[in-house]
Amino acid sequence: MSAIKDYLLDRRILILIVVVAALAVLDVVYGIHFGIEFVGGTQIPITLEHPVNVTAMSSLVSALQQRVSTFGLKQTTVEGVGNSHAYVMIPSVSGSEVNQTISIIQSQGRFDGIVNGREAINGSGILKGSIGAVQPTSINGTVQWAVTFYITDAAAKQFNKAVLGQGNKPLYMFLDRPTNAIVVINSSQIGSLSGLSSGTFLTAMKTALTFGTQTIPIVSVSPSNNSLNSTEALLTQYRGRYSEIIASSNLPKPLIEFMKAQNYTVTLENKGNMTPQISAVSANQTIVESWPAVGLLSSPILNPSITNGTAGNSYEISGVAPSNLSTQAKIAYATGTGKTIESILNGGALPVAIIAGTPTTIPATLGSQFLFYSGVAALAAIVLVSVFITVRYRKLFLVLPILLTTFMELFIIVSIIGLLGTIDLAAVAGMIAVVGTGVDAQIIITDELLRRTGESGSAKSALGGAFYIILRDAMLLIVVMLPLFFSTSLVSVVGFAESTIIGAILGFLITRPAYGAIISKHYSS
Repeated sequence: MSAIKDYLLDRRILILIVVVAALAVLDVVYGIHFGIEFVGGTQIPITLEHPVNVTAMSSLVSALQQRVSTFGLKQTTVEGVGNSHAYVMIPSVSGSEVNQTISIIQSQGRFDGIVNGREAINGSGILKGSIGAVQPTSINGTVQWAVTFYITDAAAKQFNKAVLGQGNKPLYMFLDRPTNAIVVINSSQIGSLSGLSSGTFLTAMKTALTFGTQTIPIVSVSPSNNSLNSTEALLTQYRGRYSEIIASSNLPKPLIEFMKAQNYTVTLENKGNMTPQISAVSANQTIVESWPAVGLLSSPILNPSITNGTAGNSYEISGVAPSNLSTQAKIAYATGTGKTIESILNGGALPVAIIAGTPTTIPATLGSQFLFYSGVAALAAIVLVSVFITVRYRKLFLVLPILLTTFMELFIIVSIIGLLGTIDLAAVAGMIAVVGTGVDAQIIITDELLRRTGESGSAKSALGGAFYIILRDAMLLIVVMLPLFFSTSLVSVVGFAESTIIGAILGFLITRPAYGAIISKHYSS
């Protein structure tokens, strides 16, 4: 009993026990996070508009990760692959979460505030840490969403200059306003608001899309042959100047096929997104309040008090949920819209346009098999090296401390990666490799101690010599793995580098000293 107490009172062994105990508590409280390879989930492939350099890829990954994190999609990871692809991994197969993620990552993230055809504010002037979604408010059955933010002093000066003298005019706030597109809308969606003519409706739409020389033509199409023929002629004329068409999904199919045949990128929008929400704010002014198809979020009227060059730094984007929804659905819509816009603005504009591909689902049952096989592989590695050590030294005593410290080292690595990040297949491969490097260090310590058994002060001297070698090996391993750890083109091996680096550092600081303390006490007693 006194011998066991002697072991437990050793500072090196005690540190190992305390670290393992603390991590065990954290594991129980917060849980270990496994990647989609083990728990199942969905992988969304992303194709970049064009190849990018390492810096741009890193910026893209960071922006997308910030978006999904802000939205609250837990343990969703983003990885760049090469210079033109990336993957978003969601440890969930929920259809709603997959759709939410695609919606968030596909947005280019360009925010513009335009007044009288002139830019008053853009996303670059927003202070990222100030962005926040406001709790939805309900007044007389109308549910409003809002996102507040602050802008820099330079952006405030630009805003004040742009809105000077523009009192009572709308500030059109866009998220991803089209830059090279034509809007082709079914005429049945124009002028449907009681009291407004089609001409007034169309004029308000054109005014909302006015931005310097960046014209977005609006083409209204009726079912008549004359309308279809003139539309086809106009689109043929526009070919080369514009590359994208945002169109009503209820247009005649032959017209939609014609658009595609002209090599336009055609985006079909449903009636809800394609129909602008229009309001007559005065006898002489009709404005588009929102228009999802073109990214128009809201159009607040500028109070004359802030158009005299003294506006502050605090701003708000707001809107209302569709009136045809139930109260509960309106609240859900407002909450989701606010969070989505908040997350996109927090991530910022992407350095390159992206296209989300078809999601691939990994069943949870297959993931559990991966986890089982990985555990078997790790256990087999530990058993095999333990057998090797026993045969090499012919001392059964060594088996227990080797197994104990190796299992504890793996537990520490699993806990740290699983608590702070996500354990994927590459990380598990790195853990198995750590077993080999750990045993190599234990062999060095054991050889030094056994070689100097019986010499005066042999244990301390032997451990000093052994740890000098182990330190050099650990430093070399870390230097080799660092390029992989920060790689954006070889992200599939980042987990491997992460495991080996953590294993090298913690092994030298915690588990190797504990192992050395155990066997030095045994052989010096």
